[in-house]
Amino acid sequence: MVNADILRSRTISFIASERLNDWFDADTAPRLSVTYSLAIFDLDGTLADSFPWFLRVVNNVAREFNFRAVAPDDVERLRGLNSLDILKSLDVPLWKLPRIATRMRALKRAQLGDIPLFHGVPEMLSALTDAGVRLSLVSSDNEANARLQLGGNAALFSDFACGASLFGKASKFRRIVKRAGVSPGKTIAIGDEMRDFDAARAAGIAFGGVAWGFAAPSALRALSPDEWFEDVAEITRTLAAAEC
Repeated sequence: MVNADILRSRTISFIASERLNDWFDADTAPRLSVTYSLAIFDLDGTLADSFPWFLRVVNNVAREFNFRAVAPDDVERLRGLNSLDILKSLDVPLWKLPRIATRMRALKRAQLGDIPLFHGVPEMLSALTDAGVRLSLVSSDNEANARLQLGGNAALFSDFACGASLFGKASKFRRIVKRAGVSPGKTIAIGDEMRDFDAARAAGIAFGGVAWGFAAPSALRALSPDEWFEDVAEITRTLAAAEC
């Protein structure tokens, strides 16, 4: 027969644990503050406003490589899809991706002057550096383009891992974290696409989504990123404030 005091104790513990689970499962549950020592940024759509340029050139590339052009009224639908579904929707076979990526990088290199950084990006990067947050960059673009795009801001980055394939960012994230000697739990990847989220999860690091990039904000936020940034200044408020 179970002692009454033991039974009472177990009952109280069960009720407490159930309430704790309800608290953390609720949509309105308070979030614990995390201090990030390493921020890994995406470039296009996160730091650089390249989506308008992409829309200007993509249909020329579509004709060159024989995949479906992007109609103006189809842009928002595509922004709500993940990368694989976008490729399927445009009839892009995977074997063509390396050649298409090479072509896009060459076009971008010739037109970098038409692709500015988002307003506030230089100030944000400087603030994070001043707060002691280490900066790295992982991009599908090559490092030469990335450094030219960033200009003087490139000096603020301690590491670059560029030339990532469409689905190859996770390995780049792991490499950056290992070289930095920082715990994955103190690392956040910041990007604008669903594949950035997937790669961060695969690498075991946090993900911060931005509301101003290639993916539709509603689609990216539906993935429940660890952090959400409505504007560039919010990255500073979240990451730099935590370090102060």
